[in-house]
Amino acid sequence: MTAIKSELDVLYNSDEGLRTDVYYDADLEDYAGAVIDIHGGGWFRGDKAKDADWAQRLAGEGYYVFVPNYRYAPAAHFPAPLNDMEALYYWLTTSDYPFDHDHISVVGSSAGGNMAVEMGIRYGVPVVSLSGILDIDHWLADHQDVVPQEGDTSQFNTTASSEINQTGANDAFYKWFVLNYFDDQTTEFESGTPYHRVSDKTGPMYLANSVNEFVPTSGVFQLAQTLVDHGIPVTTRFLTGTRHAKGYLDDVYDETVLFLRQTM
Repeated sequence: MTAIKSELDVLYNSDEGLRTDVYYDADLEDYAGAVIDIHGGGWFRGDKAKDADWAQRLAGEGYYVFVPNYRYAPAAHFPAPLNDMEALYYWLTTSDYPFDHDHISVVGSSAGGNMAVEMGIRYGVPVVSLSGILDIDHWLADHQDVVPQEGDTSQFNTTASSEINQTGANDAFYKWFVLNYFDDQTTEFESGTPYHRVSDKTGPMYLANSVNEFVPTSGVFQLAQTLVDHGIPVTTRFLTGTRHAKGYLDDVYDETVLFLRQTM
């Protein structure tokens, strides 16, 4: 049985005091590349430790895996988390970790899926997004009558990600944390909606969503069409029911690993 090693709380951004956890198979001599795994949490909660399960599985596939923390509200708002991922990417590409630095990909769930897509647009790397928050400006424009309301988050830090927001749509809470991310700055909604900035240099993407879940499917449809319009390979997977993000990870895991092997 593979014994996955970890290095916890490795500093990657001294200016902000941000750290990443690192997972790898110490028995390997050649690694398939590096995977950045971005945790979810609506840009106002969450921690890298909650993605240790996904990271360990990916490390077992022969990847060096990096799970970073990043700034979130109320201390920081858009685009601070994306700036943190820029710092992480630069740190990673200039690091001495023993993987081919030309083979990097990004995976993420929910808010982390959004950030993974943003990195695919910025750096041209392959992306896996599970229930990524991808439709922001149009969704907000179409839901002006929804009254934002903070949900019950009291058990978030002690509950597995695969058990959070699994019961379907909650537009009031969804609107609350999206507005919270942008600090109610309406002028930034378009600049924070990924598909507006897809280019011919964007990386290939695997986009998954459940058909009746917490995150609307519109983001996957719109992003996928934009990728196709730019000639970028994209795989979409829609699952039955209300499961959100890591709630259906087991169902798509083998597909995502195959996607990474084919695109990295």
